[in-house]
Amino acid sequence: MNDINAAARRRVAAAERAEAEKIQQVKRAEGEAESRHLAGVGVARQRQAIVDGLRRFVPDEKSVMDMVLATQYFDTIRDIGATSRAATVFIPHGPAAVHDVAAQVRDGVLQAAAYNPYAGTK
Repeated sequence: MNDINAAARRRVAAAERAEAEKIQQVKRAEGEAESRHLAGVGVARQRQAIVDGLRRFVPDEKSVMDMVLATQYFDTIRDIGATSRAATVFIPHGPAAVHDVAAQVRDGVLQAAAYNPYAGTK
């Protein structure tokens, strides 16, 4: 009888340990998701401040967009170079390449807006 009771207690204890591990994993994932969300909000605010500053000194909106895209391009290049996983990425680099990337992104956004029936509505 003692063996039966001990086995039942071990089963309950194993189930409780598994439940505790599950809760820890869920909380860890929630914390990571919140951290990434807040990091994204920070980046968005930083970029909004850059755009607001550029708008004060650069009257042409196309030039503001080109400067923002160039900044994002260089951020991407920096992030690729800073990764611990060594990989080779060949990206055309130079003023003309940045302009081409800016034009491609701008065209993609305009095309997406043209096909989106909800574009411009809130």
